[in-house]
Amino acid sequence: MPDAFFANNSRKRKRSVSAASKGAPRKKPAHLNGKSKSNPLTSAKSGPSQIKKRIADEELSDATDDDQGGVDDLDLRASDEEVYQSGSEHEDETPAEKRLRLAQLYLDGVKKTLADGEFDAAEIDKELISARLKQDVMEHAGRVHLFIADKFDFTVSPKSLRTRGHRFTVTTAVASEDARFLYTAGKEGSVIKWNLRTGKKMSMAHKQRQQKGKQKEEVSGHTDEIWTLALSSDGKFLASGGKDRKVGVWNVEGEESLTWVKGFVGHRDSISCLAFRKSSHQLYSGSHDRTLKLFDLAVMGYVETLFGHQDFVLSVDSLRGETAVSCGGRDRTVRFWKIVDETQLVFRGGGKSKLREILEGGAFEGMDEDEEPKKPVTKSFVEGSMECVAMIDEETFLSGGDSGSICLWNIQKKKPIFTQALAHGLNETVTEERGVVTSPRWITAIGSLRYSDIFASGSWDGEIRLWKLDSKLKSFSLIGCLAAPGIVNSIQLLPLPRDTILSWDDGSRQAAKSTSSVLLVAGMGQESRMGRWITVKDPGSFNGCLTFVFHQRTPP
Repeated sequence: MPDAFFANNSRKRKRSVSAASKGAPRKKPAHLNGKSKSNPLTSAKSGPSQIKKRIADEELSDATDDDQGGVDDLDLRASDEEVYQSGSEHEDETPAEKRLRLAQLYLDGVKKTLADGEFDAAEIDKELISARLKQDVMEHAGRVHLFIADKFDFTVSPKSLRTRGHRFTVTTAVASEDARFLYTAGKEGSVIKWNLRTGKKMSMAHKQRQQKGKQKEEVSGHTDEIWTLALSSDGKFLASGGKDRKVGVWNVEGEESLTWVKGFVGHRDSISCLAFRKSSHQLYSGSHDRTLKLFDLAVMGYVETLFGHQDFVLSVDSLRGETAVSCGGRDRTVRFWKIVDETQLVFRGGGKSKLREILEGGAFEGMDEDEEPKKPVTKSFVEGSMECVAMIDEETFLSGGDSGSICLWNIQKKKPIFTQALAHGLNETVTEERGVVTSPRWITAIGSLRYSDIFASGSWDGEIRLWKLDSKLKSFSLIGCLAAPGIVNSIQLLPLPRDTILSWDDGSRQAAKSTSSVLLVAGMGQESRMGRWITVKDPGSFNGCLTFVFHQRTPP
């Protein structure tokens, strides 16, 4: 990546930080003050100079040093939610007094968080506070800092919770970060709220019928299949989307609350993916209309539209920074969006598989026993579609496609750092014309434990596979498999808070105070989430949600 690019970003950040330290008022977004801004990302028509700038932004250098660069490109500013919680302003206080007051508010918040449970805030050990502060700094820096995979035994399959309540395929499932609630969506157009700690259903929102002659009126719910869900970090808002081209917002605060708030109708085609920016109410939506949109649920307003993909946007993910990662289906690209800088980085997939060439290319056809092996027939296999993405940290992310490969990427390289071919093996189909045809199983879902070395992938081979990143983030290896009959349509990994007891998990009571745990949530179905081109009717397959809990090994 050109050095000038980072230098420009550095100057922008310095100016913004300087303005913030002087108490300068924040500018209103263009959508709030009625002014529009020419944007190479958000404008379908760009002039020659803008096109040149965009091309320059997308160019990445293979010669970039892995251990250098990119520091100035990180967004280290506090999230909007933290700004709102900074307390009342004092006109007569100096900048130093303001920094001291904000630091004290932050420390009080850390103490309160650590004090939840049986601890007394006044007796909290300084080491706990120090560890928490270090963790927050590392997360804001956007780097992997939790190398914890070796602390778990993923070879032993833990007890699981199965929830059933949908008539048709469960397209997605998400759990709240406090491990209190679970939300699932199905193709019949309903959303169900579950008590994750007991496994019992709490409330349900059904598909609404839209009456003739009232198409322009707001309908309190969805009118067609729901394909995707996203939950805000504070557990206040649940976002949903699907075939009715509407981004739905639900208020889910409270034990049984599942109340429709608003429906955004800006997309021109089905909504295929949603993601909240971590620790904020900013929401990204991806659609089959080949665009992404950004909404701010703090003011229930639309912010901007991101253009660039040439095919359906199938997956999107975001962390703390004002960035997002998305994949564009058959345009075979993953795009890293820099919202503040109004730029995007393009990563092109579609690598060839030598094993695929041998298995399907007839490498040894027509050979006599005495003949020496010839080179494989030049029948290359090119990845046709990028299906899913997941961010590990602010610079590293994963992608999966219909070639069955999982790729590890870094924003400093335009090619994958590591590729695991045929991650879920080959599928055999019997046809009348060609007999047995082998093809790779698609990666239908992928999810990571944020800022750690653990991630999981799913397909339709009856397993969820768990992977471990190496310490230098150069490769990954298989560390475990979980039985998951059917098609895995979504995967979520999140840490289980301390002192959380799950009545359906025998080990949670013992591990609640002594060790840390990881929660895995998977949406399962007999059909793929956005169509019926893949169906699985094997014994054991079901339309529901699978939840697993992994506990750390207890020290001897």
